Amino acid sequence: MAVVEAEGRLKKPRFKVLKSEISSQIELHRPYGGVMPGLAKREHIKNLPLIEKNLDIDWGSVDAIAVTVGPGLEPALWTGIEYAKKLSKEHQKPLLGANHLEGHLYSPLLSLKDKDSNIKLPAIGLIVSGGHTILLVLESIDKWKKIGETRDDAVGEAFDKVARMLGLPYPGGPEIQREAEKGRPIIELPKPMLNQKNYDFSFSGLKTAIFYYLKDKKITPKLRADMSASFQNASAEILTTKTMKAAWQYRAKSIILAGGVAANKPLREMLKKVSKKESLDFYVPEFKYATDNAAMIGVAAYLNEEKGKKYRITAQANLNL
Repeated sequence: MAVVEAEGRLKKPRFKVLKSEISSQIELHRPYGGVMPGLAKREHIKNLPLIEKNLDIDWGSVDAIAVTVGPGLEPALWTGIEYAKKLSKEHQKPLLGANHLEGHLYSPLLSLKDKDSNIKLPAIGLIVSGGHTILLVLESIDKWKKIGETRDDAVGEAFDKVARMLGLPYPGGPEIQREAEKGRPIIELPKPMLNQKNYDFSFSGLKTAIFYYLKDKKITPKLRADMSASFQNASAEILTTKTMKAAWQYRAKSIILAGGVAANKPLREMLKKVSKKESLDFYVPEFKYATDNAAMIGVAAYLNEEKGKKYRITAQANLNL
């Protein structure tokens, strides 16, 4: 839950996070190797009133309430929606639906420090998370076109599955990054669809190649570290290469990296380095706004309101861009 101050029109919006609190459920779901919908719902029901109380919101200064309507796990979405409806009715504030993916896409706006700065357009946006790997070309802040996405596993999902093969706990992203720091990317791995002319991704083949490589081997600390480094490097190269190809074709002036996997340091560094080499601006949210957070939902809801875009206040588990 967060309180976000917003101003400015679509061409130059500005945001300031006044209050923010994130209640992580990672430790709760870790033993299951992934998010358990029923457990997530129960924790949302328990935590939302506590977070609201801790934030001590001045409801008189609030203009509207934003809530995620999708995509996501339906039980968790409904919990947030019902609580937002209660707050809307109790405090007589309009309720705005927001797309979780748009929240990620807009999250770098929370990190713009210079009041005169703005994202240079056109831009190529790469959204990478546990459930999505999407490439976009943005003509303006409120107008974009999807040019590519994963045909199978999202990159974040691949991180979780490879981590499981290596005997690492959930979530896989930070665990693999930690192990990779001890190893070297010396294991030759395939890079599916890297040289195809389209902008789609595939991580299933990479994951399968790792499965067969490890099948008859004992997972030693060295093998775990080297495979983590090799997988992380291959994934970052695939994402970076496709993104830069799109930047050249669409004559982009900047690159946007967003989503939970944007917290991966090697990916951030690789994209930043290549963007600088090609004289492109690079935008990525601060680490605290890369993973799921309420502040980015406030940003998405504000921009949607500015452009007259409405979402039904109902759980839309498979909502996309």
